[in-house]
Amino acid sequence: MPPFDPELSVALESLGNGPRAPVTPENLAARQERDAATRPRPTAEDLRADGRFEVAELSVPALRDGPDVTLVSVRPAGREGPLPLLYYMHGGAMIMGNAWSVLPRIQREWVLPLDMCVISVEYRLAPQTRYPGPLEDCYAGLLWATEHAAELGIDTDRVIIGGKSAGGGLAAALALLVRDRGVPDILGQLLLCPMLDDRGHTFSSHQMSGLGMWDLISNETAWKALLGDRHGAADVPPYAAPARATDLSGLPPAFIDVGSAEMFRDEDVAYANAIWRSGGQAELHVWPGAYHGFDGLAPQAAISKDARDARTRWLRRLLTHSRSTEPRPAG
Repeated sequence: MPPFDPELSVALESLGNGPRAPVTPENLAARQERDAATRPRPTAEDLRADGRFEVAELSVPALRDGPDVTLVSVRPAGREGPLPLLYYMHGGAMIMGNAWSVLPRIQREWVLPLDMCVISVEYRLAPQTRYPGPLEDCYAGLLWATEHAAELGIDTDRVIIGGKSAGGGLAAALALLVRDRGVPDILGQLLLCPMLDDRGHTFSSHQMSGLGMWDLISNETAWKALLGDRHGAADVPPYAAPARATDLSGLPPAFIDVGSAEMFRDEDVAYANAIWRSGGQAELHVWPGAYHGFDGLAPQAAISKDARDARTRWLRRLLTHSRSTEPRPAG
């Protein structure tokens, strides 16, 4: 196996074995209950951070049968006019997580420094809701947000979709869905260690299983929760598992990063390569010695800081380029 980065290795060892125990069908319900009880869920008042941000929790209609979709919108306080939007999907392997917990870090690292707004979507989790429910939640929220851009203060020419782990997989799937449905326009896709392939047949998925923060047993449990009997079948659609896509042409530019010492390494590298082979644009970072979720577990490690800086530079470059190519007014 590739060796872990020394700083990341210390953080991993300090965690102990409990949080790293595999998720299985037998313990899934208990793990979900524990996650719901212990994962941070800041309130709107918390997110306002003494008035530095404007925060709104929105309930928007589903496009198909299903409950309304909750969106959490955050933007810098006092900013007039349309701002770029990062439409974000949280991680948690499609079975855990919430839309609120990811926001403090995004506010700190991107909302203020890049003068943009973020909408985090509370999609339904598996196995209570199987594919395509979570993806349709994400699409319904995105479509509603862009259709109500004027009242939300969103610049529809600068909408970026993104997410981490399962959220990164949902962002990749959403990019495919938006391409094929034709609306709305997307400027870029930010895919952080995305969960893309339900088949578990890559070399890294076996090489790294049980050695970091996420293993093959947990991954199979999560995919089965999402896909049910369709898991591993030949006809799983790319909107469910983007690694299944055979045509990645016509997608917005992608940023993809992953650790060299995690099971998603090979599927993420292959996805970037498939984008290039389809004539698209992708920026790929493989962080040496990094395991899944490394920057969250060891945020002060040098490699974690480098990873966050690379993501911010890509976002800034994408947004700056979009401004520089806007048509100038006549006269």
